[in-house]
Amino acid sequence: MAKSLVVPAPALPTTRLGALVGVLRLLVASVVMAFSALTAGILIALGNDGERYRCWNYGVLAWVLGLKIVTHGFQNSARPQLLVCNHISYLDIIALGAAAEGAFVAKSEIAKWPVIGLMARAGRSVFVDRRRTATGAARNQIQERLEAGESLIMFPESTSGDGTRMLPFKSSLFTVAEQHDAQLNKQIGPITVQPVSMAYTRLNGLPIGVGWRAYFAWFGDMELVPHLWQLAKLGIITVEITFHDPVSRAEFPDRKALSAHCEKVCSDGMAQLLAGRH
Repeated sequence: MAKSLVVPAPALPTTRLGALVGVLRLLVASVVMAFSALTAGILIALGNDGERYRCWNYGVLAWVLGLKIVTHGFQNSARPQLLVCNHISYLDIIALGAAAEGAFVAKSEIAKWPVIGLMARAGRSVFVDRRRTATGAARNQIQERLEAGESLIMFPESTSGDGTRMLPFKSSLFTVAEQHDAQLNKQIGPITVQPVSMAYTRLNGLPIGVGWRAYFAWFGDMELVPHLWQLAKLGIITVEITFHDPVSRAEFPDRKALSAHCEKVCSDGMAQLLAGRH
């Protein structure tokens, strides 16, 4: 992952109550994930698309981990659809999965993770090799999903940021939108691309300052388990999600222009959420 210039704040003091809450949250989350893994295995064996399972699962996990999800605007109902969002933490998947319909485009390593990999597969995630993004078999799979009129969710930064600034979007990921319209199925129609902004804005109802945002972001060389334990002890975390106006590939001369537009919209939206304006 890319390094950030933001220096994390000093270690948070740990209270006995905070530690107890953290233990309870992680225990309940473990039970939920174990049940989810079992359900995922059954769904995969039965060939079920797992859409209802996915939304329920992410919603329950968000509640258990203390995520308060606040949305602004609405997900566009047109299909096929590509939702593109800035990326801050592994919590993004839980929050966005609970707030929006669609399957995630995820890095191929996740498919091999225990429990989480099963959950992702049951949610019909598309797994992409990070060294050959949106090419070969993965690109074909994405195309097949879009041609079937589905909704896909991806993070064009291809890694997570520090929660304050967005990283540049990789325009190569927008190739799928370009190719879909070039091979347009008249019964399905053109693909709709909807920018989405996300930010972690409050802790226990109080605004999160710039010096504390690194606690909620997962970036650089951070290890997953210590970071998750830290978050579990904190309290109620408000994550805000803005669904911006959708656009079509035809509105732009090429995928780079489409990528640049979405990057600016997502970046401006993230800044507004952090500033308390939406």
